[in-house]
Amino acid sequence: MSSVSTRTYRSELRAQQAQGTRRRIIEASAALFATKGYQATTIAAIARSAGVSAETVKAAASKAELLISAFEVTFSGSEGAASLTETEVIAGVLDLPDDTFLDTVLTQVAAANARAHALWTVLLGAALSDAVVDDALQGMLKRRAADLIQLVTVLVDRGIAAPTVDVEGRAAVLSFLLSPEAYQQLVAQSGWSPERYGRWLRDAVAEELGKG
Repeated sequence: MSSVSTRTYRSELRAQQAQGTRRRIIEASAALFATKGYQATTIAAIARSAGVSAETVKAAASKAELLISAFEVTFSGSEGAASLTETEVIAGVLDLPDDTFLDTVLTQVAAANARAHALWTVLLGAALSDAVVDDALQGMLKRRAADLIQLVTVLVDRGIAAPTVDVEGRAAVLSFLLSPEAYQQLVAQSGWSPERYGRWLRDAVAEELGKG
């Protein structure tokens, strides 16, 4: 193996190790934030759970940044995606035929809400007192709105939804129906089963899309 190849191999290995370490830190952060909340979760606790030093955690990201990444990765599988179409939640769904398109979208979003609803609640609370979290939250909400406007447009174009002149209004309704907040209230707080939530979601979205 040449010296250049050796350096390249070592560089790639270090990069993989760094990615693995960051993933462990984010996963540890997600578990702690979801169970203990934002204020009670410390960098030291994250470090212990991830099996790294506190200095390594601090070098990876701030506490606020870890909460943001923890939610993004738990919900969508990706950090900092500009749209859900770039994540595991929706990637490839736009290529599905009409008869499976909407059901797949709803199934994927419901699963994402089940994974991440607790972290979303923590994120909302932290945004009240942390400017970094609040800025990230506002960005997430803007991206959610844009994604749902795109979804409504696609559904109308495919003939799955009735035509509408108020695309943004319909997208706003879907934003509520598809939100982690709805899952939190119906399943975590009201005790619905995930199956009942899934049926409600399909019926509610179908009713909204059927309006002229």
